[in-house]
Amino acid sequence: MSTTASKIDEVKTTAWAGGRSPFSVEYGKMMMWFFLLSDAFTFSSLLISYGALRFSSPSWPAPDLVFQSVPFLVEHGQPLVFVGIMTFILIMSSVTMVLAVEAGHRNSKKEVVSWMILTIIGGFMFLGCQALEWTHLHSEGFWWGHIPNSEELKEFFHKDTPVNAAYTQQFANLFFTITGFHGFHVFSGVVINIVITINVLLGTYQKRGSYLMIEKVGLYWHFVDLVWVFVFTFFYLV
Repeated sequence: MSTTASKIDEVKTTAWAGGRSPFSVEYGKMMMWFFLLSDAFTFSSLLISYGALRFSSPSWPAPDLVFQSVPFLVEHGQPLVFVGIMTFILIMSSVTMVLAVEAGHRNSKKEVVSWMILTIIGGFMFLGCQALEWTHLHSEGFWWGHIPNSEELKEFFHKDTPVNAAYTQQFANLFFTITGFHGFHVFSGVVINIVITINVLLGTYQKRGSYLMIEKVGLYWHFVDLVWVFVFTFFYLV
């Protein structure tokens, strides 16, 4: 009996002797991945709902007509220009986040601060652009729960497409809900980045001997960037 018990204890202590444990992931990073996975399900359900409604409707507003302006500069004839600028800003902020993480691996406090500040600026610029776009669309009669009049409707449809107020309202509701939800994520990311940057300046992570927190925040920021690619595709291209 004692021989059997000793063999069991030996197996327990040498369970991973043949290689590296598959669970050797830092707890905080694993929890961030779990959060991002659950958040991905939320965005997926919203975009799938939009796609199902979009492709089951006989008439739908044309994105190249709805999003054809550069707010307060060009009113018509520039589809995808402004959203292209927004997308470029967000992608570049993701690049600066990568550089902040890389600097953190080298324990370079000064570089981490510089790249994090640029990332924060990029986030604020994206949010500013989104606010400008929303303001312009609202002035054009495109808003949550708003039923456009006949003159406003004509601006959102091609001449060979039947004009439909109900589908325009549904498109507007989904657009502002999903882009607003994404904008909330960007705003949350900016706030978190500010807090992390302050901690870097205070030397918190330098004292810990690790800038792993920058990497965790970076995962969230890259997720926000990736989600925007899908939002951009669904609303502005399809």
